[in-house]
Amino acid sequence: MSRRDQILQTAAGLFAERGFHGVSVNDIGEACGISGPALYKHFAGKDDLLAQSLTSISERLLSEGRRRRSEAGDDDTALDALVAWHVEFALTHPALIVIQDREWSNLSESAQQAVRELQLAYVDEWVSALQALRPGLDRATARAAAQAVFGLINSTPHSARISADAMAHLLRAMARSALESAGA
Repeated sequence: MSRRDQILQTAAGLFAERGFHGVSVNDIGEACGISGPALYKHFAGKDDLLAQSLTSISERLLSEGRRRRSEAGDDDTALDALVAWHVEFALTHPALIVIQDREWSNLSESAQQAVRELQLAYVDEWVSALQALRPGLDRATARAAAQAVFGLINSTPHSARISADAMAHLLRAMARSALESAGA
């Protein structure tokens, strides 16, 4: 893992645990084993760290979602691949889900716009996959269904009380069941 990625991961964990305003640059540096001012070699400041955390993970969600969908052999497998990817993300990056939810208002307007555009493109991957399986499903309903499933899956930082494997299985099954009933 690069130093930059280590800093992003550490900052996300601290922001999720203590809140954006409860963490200083020195706290992040100390947790990474460097001085706080050394962070400025990689980031413009704490605001940039928050923005980069959410932008980079949104870019990763989108690129990996596109990759998995394009490598799927059929439409059903493509939707399964998207569900599996989002479940994997939610179970391995709970801090990012928490800061996305709690710290959105601390992002600059330009960072919010960049993250929102990436997230909408990711939702569109799901909408396309759903509509390929259910051609009669209108775009608005497909979008609402995808976002509702995100809410289900993204609840894991607050609800995961069973093993990660059991939770992944449960979330995949529940997500597919919910998506199959969309527009019914």
